[in-house]
Amino acid sequence: MPSAAKRRKTAAPAPQTKAPDSQRLWSSLDPPLSPWVLDALASMGFEKMTPVQASTIPLFMGNKDVVVEAVTGSGKTLAFLIPVIERIMRAQEMLKKGHVAAVVVSPTRELASQIYNVLQSLLAFHGPSATAAADSSVPLSEVDKSVPRIQPLLLLGGTTSPAHDLKNFLEQSPNVLIGTPGRLNDLLSSPHVHCSNDSFEALVLDEADRLLDLGFKDTLTRIIARLPKQRRTGLFSATISEALVGSLIRAGLRNPVKIVVKVRGDHGTADAVTEKRTPASLKMSYIIANSTTRLALLRKLLDTETPQKTIIYFSNCASVDYYAPLFPRIINDRNGRYAIVSLHGKLSSTVRARNFKKFVETATPCILLTTDLAARGLDVPAVDMVIQIDAPTDPKAFLHRCGRAGRAGRRGLAVIFLSPGCEEDYLPFLAVRKTPVTPHEITADAVTEEDVKGMVKRMREFVLTDRGMYEKGTKAFVSHVRAYSKHQTPSIFRIQEVDWSELVEAFALIRLPKMPELKGKDITLDVDVNMDTYAYKDKIRETQRQAELANPTPKLTKTKEQVEEQRKKNSAWSGKIEAQETKAAKKERKRKRKELEREAKMAPEEKAKEEEWKELVEMVKKQRREQEEALENEEEFMGLD
Repeated sequence: MPSAAKRRKTAAPAPQTKAPDSQRLWSSLDPPLSPWVLDALASMGFEKMTPVQASTIPLFMGNKDVVVEAVTGSGKTLAFLIPVIERIMRAQEMLKKGHVAAVVVSPTRELASQIYNVLQSLLAFHGPSATAAADSSVPLSEVDKSVPRIQPLLLLGGTTSPAHDLKNFLEQSPNVLIGTPGRLNDLLSSPHVHCSNDSFEALVLDEADRLLDLGFKDTLTRIIARLPKQRRTGLFSATISEALVGSLIRAGLRNPVKIVVKVRGDHGTADAVTEKRTPASLKMSYIIANSTTRLALLRKLLDTETPQKTIIYFSNCASVDYYAPLFPRIINDRNGRYAIVSLHGKLSSTVRARNFKKFVETATPCILLTTDLAARGLDVPAVDMVIQIDAPTDPKAFLHRCGRAGRAGRRGLAVIFLSPGCEEDYLPFLAVRKTPVTPHEITADAVTEEDVKGMVKRMREFVLTDRGMYEKGTKAFVSHVRAYSKHQTPSIFRIQEVDWSELVEAFALIRLPKMPELKGKDITLDVDVNMDTYAYKDKIRETQRQAELANPTPKLTKTKEQVEEQRKKNSAWSGKIEAQETKAAKKERKRKRKELEREAKMAPEEKAKEEEWKELVEMVKKQRREQEEALENEEEFMGLD
């Protein structure tokens, strides 16, 4: 059998636009999968390959780098794990201690853990020796070293120290590393970890666009620099832009094949077919309702759809913290029918892991309140409904949020709430992005004004029992306004058009926060509270508050400069955005003016040369674009249902 380095020179199989149904059998792959892998897939209930698996596995098992764009829930995890397994198993020489064969990079700890668990499920079918090798409790001396083995190691920042990860690496001698960028980079920088040309097989970047969105570009560059150039690389995501591909090609891909797997949906007639970017089993709908009405409609949605597992998205962590204890009052769940679980990035690793496990494993109907942390990659097959209380700041996250439901052919529903007015322009915006949504049967008229007032009353009554809830509500309100002002589609989500009275009621505020956006607004709160006697439920915090009331800290006199700096800091976010736009416009006008002045001073000969140079640059750019498009058209292929 040729070495790993020689195998990479072998020609890859030719891509196909669509594989016949018979070619989607696992047994139809050439070269064939290992018998134990086939047994594992059969036992796990995967009778046939999904389109993305049929399109990707032959190429990634061969000598092709792949850039895979496929709808959520299409089976991308197995599409890269199986080739990684097979490439390692077919290596001619056993890996030396301290040598790594594959690295899988994930943007979040939850997704990395999920990938690790799927790999462990596959390895459970690989005979006694390999199964023992996958068990860190079995000493390496007791493992049959004549049998190719796969030993994964999970690396998650925040759960263990880098020193502890290195200790595990030296003790277990893993050959597959799965983890988040920071911790992977820490381990790969150790002199005890080796990624050589003879042993390293593949690098996988899962949710590749999210890795860059979260600011991991520099860390990824350092990881890639530590890996051999002669390797296979795979990029996997539900949305992959050309800018992303270009950025990562410069970082290490070698003439990759782009695989785009899309879904077809009817467009009203038998002949007309539209291209969709979501699973066919997922229904996406919208409801037009203001801030308070949408909360009251949650009870109607839950009663109508009767979901077992529901995910509700908010725009920020503070809102999740605030609404989680309020949620039984919002949906008027007096009997505790629904388990409420919260998940966001500011929770500790231990709490995040515990809450996610509870959501996945609980047998009772469960509602997960979360942020975009849970928008990508997480595979919870039993999610029946996704509700977006707040539209995502980044439009790309909309598709990923919806894709948590309707996975693996299961029927799912995704609902987004939009306010009347400018936000309704989000509907044609989504249609242009090939993610059209239809109106839901439930409308704002499904709840009465009395229903809404009763809900807000229940919320405020609970808030008044604990001063801590008042502080959480204020923080959540301010965080919501800040997130709203940062929408990447400000022409649709205009902070100037916000109905502040409705928003204040939706957060059941008992006092208005001091913020510029509310200055001059005529908002009346129908609540009377004595802030001096308004106590914390937490006895320690209440004792501290009472001590501060008895011995108030004297106020420091601020200088004129400090007052001015504070004034700028507290200016409205909407005003800051307008100021930034004005500044950019002024800068552009100044640049054009200087360019005109420079051209006016040019001699006719210099001006002619300048024009010729500009034409030449434009011609070269045009030729380059045409070459890139031709290359993409030659390499791109799709697998369709």
